[in-house]
Amino acid sequence: MGRTAGRSPQDTRRALLDAAGEAIRTRGVNATLDEIARHAGVSKGGLIYHFASKDELILELARDLLASFRAQVENRLDPADTEPGRLTRAYVRALLAPTEDEVVARKSMALITQLMTIPAVAELVDADTRQLNAELHADGLPPDVMTLVTATADGVSSAPLWGESSTGPEIRQLERRLIQLTRQPGLWQELPWEE
Repeated sequence: MGRTAGRSPQDTRRALLDAAGEAIRTRGVNATLDEIARHAGVSKGGLIYHFASKDELILELARDLLASFRAQVENRLDPADTEPGRLTRAYVRALLAPTEDEVVARKSMALITQLMTIPAVAELVDADTRQLNAELHADGLPPDVMTLVTATADGVSSAPLWGESSTGPEIRQLERRLIQLTRQPGLWQELPWEE
């Protein structure tokens, strides 16, 4: 089976990445290139033309997922916002954005979980996480405020994995409160703490 008529090389690569994501999510990292190619509607040779090995395909899938999240954060940067915490606010908005389909969100988390079992992917994610954390730490907020806000958003964003909704009014309220905290970081320091 050759290249599907009318499909550009970029479309074929996208189809292969999507097929790899679905196969790995449902069958695990042992999904075969044959299965992925079949699901994408290309021959195994067509797959190999675009990705020389399964390792290359998997790493590109991981890069694609990381780039997609980075794009979500960048798309939520407010061009009028020049205050400290701008990136942190975009990060919160990206993580807590209402999902149209929580089943899709769970599937995405399942795929990421599968991919993270691969050492090369874990290294790639660790490097990306270090870079993002450095950018968040340089965002101008007190470190403890930035940590509180991002850790809260990270935790809440995983709610669909456990069958919880991330779209309710309480999540929108939490998002507003976290954003408010980045604009008034002194609120965090005013909270009473038990020693």
